[in-house]
Amino acid sequence: MNKISSEIFQIQNMIHQLRGHKVMIDSDLAILYKVETKRLNEQVRRNIRRFPSDFMFQLTSEEYQSLKTQIATSKQGRGGKQKLPLVFTENGIAMLSGILNSDRAIDVNIAIMRIFTKLRSSHALENYIAKEVKELKDNTNQLLKVVFDRLDSIEEDLNPKLPNNRKKIGIKPES
Repeated sequence: MNKISSEIFQIQNMIHQLRGHKVMIDSDLAILYKVETKRLNEQVRRNIRRFPSDFMFQLTSEEYQSLKTQIATSKQGRGGKQKLPLVFTENGIAMLSGILNSDRAIDVNIAIMRIFTKLRSSHALENYIAKEVKELKDNTNQLLKVVFDRLDSIEEDLNPKLPNNRKKIGIKPES
């Protein structure tokens, strides 16, 4: 397994959900590209027109604090992060490949795009399975209702003197 392949397993843990997007933090991308975060962000700022708000955005203080509780990041102040981080959506990461031309950046971008594709496929599969399970549950409940109604009917035919307020067998309807 080559070095890039081993890092693919780490990439998935670097993807976070923020503002309805799956994003990666500038410092994580810099680690993967083996550049300083400062240099990565310089290149982005030099090519800012390539990064509209749905490709890249800066975290708010609240988002950053929330993210810091989920992941290990440096503390603000001496030696820590001085600015709020930039985060990149899948499209923003793809755009990074146009401004970072090293072989390493190209290989890392390919790996990241594959992870995003795999995540989309997993999400689609989860939705499909959830839909199938719900349909199976609904169909089973309908079938059981028919069975219990028929059993109640047979019981009433066999013993017509049963009180009307007796507890019937079956499943209770969901409220």
